[in-house]
Amino acid sequence: MDASRRQQYLDAMGITHYVVREAAVDEHPQTVVEPRETAAPIPVAKSPKPAAGVSAQQSAWEVLKARVASCTACELRASRTQTVFGIGNEAAQLMIVGEAPGAEEDRQGEPFVGRAGQLLNAMLHAIGLARDTVYIANILKCRPPGNRNPTAEEAAKCQPFLIQQLSLIKPKVMLAVGGVAAHNLLETDEAVGRLRNRIHYYGEDRTPLLVTYHPAYLLRRPEEKAKVWQDLQKLYGMLHGD
Repeated sequence: MDASRRQQYLDAMGITHYVVREAAVDEHPQTVVEPRETAAPIPVAKSPKPAAGVSAQQSAWEVLKARVASCTACELRASRTQTVFGIGNEAAQLMIVGEAPGAEEDRQGEPFVGRAGQLLNAMLHAIGLARDTVYIANILKCRPPGNRNPTAEEAAKCQPFLIQQLSLIKPKVMLAVGGVAAHNLLETDEAVGRLRNRIHYYGEDRTPLLVTYHPAYLLRRPEEKAKVWQDLQKLYGMLHGD
């Protein structure tokens, strides 16, 4: 990426200089969070034999997408326009997890569209990543009415889908954006401001997980962008082995 284009993304982030520093030394103990035992696993049915030229991995993705699209596990099935499965590189090193689809996401069937999505794209580009090189998903696959926060029951019903996505992608790092994502993944109610700047671990594979503020929050509180820039530098270091 040329310097002028990178500066455009940094300007969108409210950052004037692009300097990747070494990852900060963690001042807090690392935490490991396993998936909730209360989340019922998705029934594993015998899948048809993949067609010629279709890998087992591709077949597993198609089966999972079909299960999400036809899910009736909670009441959100009645109010959704469509499910929002996730999008991006299915072999990505970075998996980004948000909270739940909003109205526009519900219409388009894609997470992080609109102004928040544009800012997320700028955040990624600021550390040299394009949107289509990462994988983006949400805690919920359906939009809660009125864009309210997910209930604990809704999140538990959807969690097996997210776990299966994680197991198929096997990312090097996860990034939880916003309190809803962080609280559900880490099973805590600790504020995002206290969870960020620390390395957490998620799931049986102990995938490293970072927490940062949601782009929608940054649109309301642009003064917090400097903290997110610190988080992005830490993420850059983890992705590049620093």
